[in-house]
Amino acid sequence: MSELITNIGELMTQDGELGTLRNAAVVLEGERIAWIGDAGNAPAADTATDAQGRAVLPGWVDSHTHLIFAGDRTAEFEARMAGESYSAGGIAVSMNATRAASDYELTRMALGRVSEAASQGTTYLETKTGYGLDVEHEARSARIASTVADEVTYLGAHLVPAGMDAGAYTELVCGEMLGAVRPYVSWADVFCETGAFTPEQSRAVLTACREAGLGLRVHGNQLGPGAGTALAVEFGAASVDHVNFLADSDFDLLAQSWSGWDGGAGERGTVATVLPACDLSTRQPLAPARRLLDAGVQLAIASNCNPGTSYTSSVAFCVTTAVLQMGLSVHEAVRAATWGGALALGRETGTDEDGKRAVGSIAVGHRADLHMLNAPSATHLAYRPGMPLTHQVWRAGVVV
Repeated sequence: MSELITNIGELMTQDGELGTLRNAAVVLEGERIAWIGDAGNAPAADTATDAQGRAVLPGWVDSHTHLIFAGDRTAEFEARMAGESYSAGGIAVSMNATRAASDYELTRMALGRVSEAASQGTTYLETKTGYGLDVEHEARSARIASTVADEVTYLGAHLVPAGMDAGAYTELVCGEMLGAVRPYVSWADVFCETGAFTPEQSRAVLTACREAGLGLRVHGNQLGPGAGTALAVEFGAASVDHVNFLADSDFDLLAQSWSGWDGGAGERGTVATVLPACDLSTRQPLAPARRLLDAGVQLAIASNCNPGTSYTSSVAFCVTTAVLQMGLSVHEAVRAATWGGALALGRETGTDEDGKRAVGSIAVGHRADLHMLNAPSATHLAYRPGMPLTHQVWRAGVVV
């Protein structure tokens, strides 16, 4: 079946050749985009949807979430709002609750969170393990994550459980635990931060996971200056996430990592993923998104949906924050939350032939992931902050 979506007031394709189109139309065939152009020249299709002048953009690509968890950390949030500083130790609360939950409970809750995200325009998302923190429960989290998310990341290196030696636990993460999760994951991550994993421990984790054939990501520079960003660039990680406290040298390293990339061919660099909702919840300084873009760094925006520091899956809220408080234009913020997220996951390209269609942009042959707003332009995301502007969502050509 084919579907014509016509009378689109503003079509933000995030495709470098097409840009933003006015009075546009899109034809979907199955799960792919088959045609894009002026509404007056649109071909016939089996069904038609009249956008009535609404804006259409790619579905959000949320490249950083933690959806496999149980329990509640409201008390921790209230303490932070009362002035206590954030530390990584709260992860242990989620670990205990997650271990105690059944497979059914974890799956049901994760599917509910995915549904909430989809209802607000998210059509492709990554999620991590990291609340099991032993072999049995990390493997279980990875298996459940593989049934609810598009991309799964191994984060056994989230926190050293209480009572365990850090060196012994790092060896477990690099050995038996890695082997147990490997069938379910395509990425690995490490929380390189004070109170979590040292640079030396992080290096060991990244080395072992790279040798196991996993793509790499890094939680870095969230709680203070540190080695996370430098390690991410050194190991060719797809992204370094948080990046609240960057030294001048970190900006240079991230920018240089993209110097050999021409937008398609050439060696890819490390995307800087900013997590605005988390910054607000932890009361950390907002990540320097404006400076990163000006330095030539590729930027992504993600929700970091998790129970402790960012219990929201609203990418629209993160985009609004990036515009109103981080100095980005609406176009820059939308691009970071769509094409930028796809770039951080290695999914900005793909073809019919390889069966792995690109997400994060609207172009012929790409996956039909569309987000229609109940507004004439994407500017309304920031112009009307907090308003429920999602009108309709297509994921792989299917209305969700």
